[in-house]
Amino acid sequence: MPAHEIDYQIFGSEMQIVEVELDPNEAVRAEVGTMMYMEEGIEMQTSTGGGIFSGLKRMFTGDSFFITSFLNRGQGKRKVAFAAPYPGKIIPLDLKALGGEFICQKDGFLCAAQGIEIEVAFTKKIGTGLFGGEGFILQRLTGDGWAFVHSGGTIIQRQLAEGETLRVDTGCLVAMAPTVDYDIQFVGGFKNVLFGGEGLFFAKLTGPGVVYLQSLPFSRLADRIMRASYGGKEEGGIGIGNIFGGD
Repeated sequence: MPAHEIDYQIFGSEMQIVEVELDPNEAVRAEVGTMMYMEEGIEMQTSTGGGIFSGLKRMFTGDSFFITSFLNRGQGKRKVAFAAPYPGKIIPLDLKALGGEFICQKDGFLCAAQGIEIEVAFTKKIGTGLFGGEGFILQRLTGDGWAFVHSGGTIIQRQLAEGETLRVDTGCLVAMAPTVDYDIQFVGGFKNVLFGGEGLFFAKLTGPGVVYLQSLPFSRLADRIMRASYGGKEEGGIGIGNIFGGD
């Protein structure tokens, strides 16, 4: 079934939201808990989005078992907005223009026009799965409408030519065309491994195709918060608990 033809607008810079405008009987589906506001006439419908198996597939990719659809039951245009769960950017993807398919990091999905499917995408090489940062489970978005993924920090879009290679931190990959080959590469060098601070492996991306990169993966942000909280207390610094009145 063709995806619904929704209109949208993105607001904000570092804490973005996407506002979707729906014609009567149009719908948008979103990750549970991301809705910010909705106008009168919008009806929420929470389900597995296609049966138990569909719910389980989303759980494998880091999303929730359920997905919520927002359907315009009103007589005119109505708006509903969704917010990213942490600081960063929202990337709009026109899947029709991108060939009907795009790959993104697990738990990257935010919302999409009704008719877009969220599926499991496995990396082809076991080494990539074991050492690829986010693991071997990615999300595949398929359909012919608009989909939106969220990411951390600043977003860089790179168009890789045939055979062109780009090495990136394994957590910094947000999304890529299915034509891009994704592999891992050992950092190499004794001092690099021990003191480089960049992990043992790079993600090796080989074109052709477009890739989106993020400057601040959520895992890196969470790690810094944990170190500031617990490390700060041990060294007499200010931890998260101190700020909010904890012991």
